[in-house]
Amino acid sequence: MRRQLLLKDINVPGIQSYDVYRRQGGYTAVEKALRGMSPEQVTEEVKLSGLRGRGGAGFPTGLKWTFIDRKSGKPVYLVCNADESEPGTFKDRYLLEHIPHLLIEGMILASYAIGANTAYIYMRGEFRWIFPILERAIAEAKAAGFLGSNILGSGFSLEIHVHPGGGAYICGEETALLESLEGKRGNPRLKPPYFPAVMGLYHCPTLVNNVETLATVPSIITMGGAEYARIGVGKSTGTKLISASGHINKPGVYEIELGLPVEEFIYSDEYCGGIWKGRQLKAVVAGGSSVPILPADLILKTAKGEPRLMTYESLAEGGFQTGTMLGSGGFIVMDETTCIVRNLWNFTRFYHHESCGQCSPCREGTGWMEKVLHRIEHGEGRPHDIDLLDDVAKKIEGKTICPLGDAAAWPVSSAIRHFREDFEYHIRYPEKVRNPKHFEIEPLVPRRHLATA
Repeated sequence: MRRQLLLKDINVPGIQSYDVYRRQGGYTAVEKALRGMSPEQVTEEVKLSGLRGRGGAGFPTGLKWTFIDRKSGKPVYLVCNADESEPGTFKDRYLLEHIPHLLIEGMILASYAIGANTAYIYMRGEFRWIFPILERAIAEAKAAGFLGSNILGSGFSLEIHVHPGGGAYICGEETALLESLEGKRGNPRLKPPYFPAVMGLYHCPTLVNNVETLATVPSIITMGGAEYARIGVGKSTGTKLISASGHINKPGVYEIELGLPVEEFIYSDEYCGGIWKGRQLKAVVAGGSSVPILPADLILKTAKGEPRLMTYESLAEGGFQTGTMLGSGGFIVMDETTCIVRNLWNFTRFYHHESCGQCSPCREGTGWMEKVLHRIEHGEGRPHDIDLLDDVAKKIEGKTICPLGDAAAWPVSSAIRHFREDFEYHIRYPEKVRNPKHFEIEPLVPRRHLATA
């Protein structure tokens, strides 16, 4: 088993509680920072670590912290994005439920670094059972002197509040999240002028970071940024939580060292344990439903024939023609019986439903894609529907205020690019696809797409 930082204590009985977390070394990073480091030094350690945002975008975390305008004279806020809504992703929920003090410790460190005295955890509304867990952990941390006024006699004060969201996917986008947190409809804001670091919550400087990102900070401060950067490969440093699901023998949340070969992650007993029922691998969605889908031959190796690695750079090798994105780490595995059209129709229904409706290309285009895919999937497709679908996706991509339009378009374009045979099959043999179990009867894609491992 490789090194674990986030999940190393996850199975310790009672780790949800302050007492057990403290016995395992919890809050020592806060003590180290508040008693011997300046806010600038904390930020510098995070920069040295090379930590990249774990919510999907992969932007350098320390660099993002330096964008905060601390000289504006306005209050500075920290907002934890716990609105985990990406289909196929469930690693933040796992941290929140099982080791909440790790997140709280990370939020204290981040708040100290940017000069925030008020922080919010914006929680997905469906995580209702986790609310009391977080509220209890916050109360325990405050009773122990790690939250409230003058923490550890440092002169630094911090209050953390938990705020429930309404269950909208769009509120995972940071500016829509801030709108919702202010009590408004969760519509994304235009950038510029609404860069959160300058004009965020209540038009004040605001840092928005993902749960996993903040939960990683205590390890960085404890071991040092340079030491953390030794883990991983190149610019993909440290460990990463992966939500593995689909047609695998061992679904679950795994903490990997970035740089792990994709093939090893799928087939080794240490991780996913191979494809269930002895079937062949057909396709993988590597970073949640919003990233391009890749066939087996391209997810295991790049177009250059090199082993594909679980890193931001390796998964993106070849651009969207032959690559994808690590994204949020929602790793969905599909075996040879998977109907790509049915899967894509399901994704597109989700994005149509979750569009905020602010941008016409997204509001109308996602609905058009859903209608065309419904037609193809139900044996009513027309020969020109495939190109029509691709054309609509291209007219959405890059033409919306927030990335939801891209998130809806990329799976469609990549599915057509790599699995056009599946779409053609549906149009040529409508009598077969009208059978609701057609996708379980036979592999619909030529064997050249399937893994032989």
